[in-house]
Amino acid sequence: MAKKVDMEAKKAAISKEISEVMKALGELHEEVMKDGALSAKTKELMLVAMAVALKCEYCLWNHVPIAVKMGATREEIMEAVSTAILISGGTAVAYGSAVVLEILDELNV
Repeated sequence: MAKKVDMEAKKAAISKEISEVMKALGELHEEVMKDGALSAKTKELMLVAMAVALKCEYCLWNHVPIAVKMGATREEIMEAVSTAILISGGTAVAYGSAVVLEILDELNV
């Protein structure tokens, strides 16, 4: 497992190097994450599921806490993990159990 990182600090650091790319990504993020046919919380849960399926631990350290801040429950987050398991099988079980559960436990969710 990778070490826990402060993704906000890492994003700030890379923004100094490639500011226009990160600005464009930030604008895209704001547009995509607006409430629409899907709520922002639902979209954040989708990002959790995609991060599990894509095996991106750093993404999980970013998106699980955001989902919690948006009001997602442990049960909702784990249900999102279950969709990743359906698509990705055993590797999603590994990330869902080793990473997501650790983050949720750390957040006391």
